[in-house]
Amino acid sequence: MENQHKRIALITGANQGVGLQVAKELVANGITVLLGSRDFGRGETAAKEIGTGAIPIQIDVTNQASIQAAAERIEKEFGRLDLLVNNAAISNTRKGDLSLLEYAKISNASTVSLDEIRDVWETNVFGPLAVYQAMLPLLRESSDARIVNVSSGVGSLTANADPNYPYHKFFSPVYPASKTALNAITLAIMVELEATNIKVNLVSPEFTSTNLNGYEGTQSVEDGSREVVRIALLGPDGPSGTFTRWENTVIPW
Repeated sequence: MENQHKRIALITGANQGVGLQVAKELVANGITVLLGSRDFGRGETAAKEIGTGAIPIQIDVTNQASIQAAAERIEKEFGRLDLLVNNAAISNTRKGDLSLLEYAKISNASTVSLDEIRDVWETNVFGPLAVYQAMLPLLRESSDARIVNVSSGVGSLTANADPNYPYHKFFSPVYPASKTALNAITLAIMVELEATNIKVNLVSPEFTSTNLNGYEGTQSVEDGSREVVRIALLGPDGPSGTFTRWENTVIPW
C-alpha cells in the first residue's frame, strides 16, 4: 500500500557509476527505485548498498525478452511507472587498456570497426528505444510521468561542428555518434508525447569519472549525477523537451 503513494522509478544500468549514484539520491528523496542491471547479482549487491527503497530488477536493454519480463514484473507489482531513467550505455568494445587519446586514433570514420559501432549502438540507441516502447503503457498509468534519457554533450552536432570545441577531435561514429542518434530518438519520443502529460528530457552528466571512460573523467560521480537527479526530481510543472547539463545549462542539439 505504501508504494501506491510513492513515485516508482526504473533506472537502467544502475548497478554502477552515474546510474547507481542517481539511484542513491532518488531513494534518499523518498522514491522507490527499481535498480535495473543486466547482471541481477550485481543489482542485488547495489540495492543492498543503498538499502530500503532500492529494488533490484534484471533488465538487459539489448534483450527484448529481458525488457518485456521487467515490464511485466513492474506491471504486476506496481501497476504503473512514474519515472524512467534510460542510463545504460557502453562506450566501446575494443578500447582495452588504451587511453582515450590512443583509442580515438583507431576510431576514426575511416578505420573504425563496424561491428563495434553496431554493438555500442545496440545498447546506447536501440536499447533506450526498446525500453521506452515496453514501459510506455506503464508510464501512461502515472499522473506525473517523466522520461530522462542520459545522453552526452559529445553527441551535440552543433558543438562538435566547432573546431574549438574541446572534444571536437574525439568525435567518432562509435560513442559520440551513438549519443547523437540517441538525441534524435529522444526528439522523436518528445514529438510523439508532446500532447500528453508525459515529460521527456535529455541530460548530460558531463565528463564523469566512471567505468565508461576508464575512469579518465574529470568530475566525481556525485557531481556528474547532479543534473540527472535535478531533472528526475522535477514535478509535473517542470519543463519537457530540454537538453541540459549542470546546472540547467542548455546544450545545443
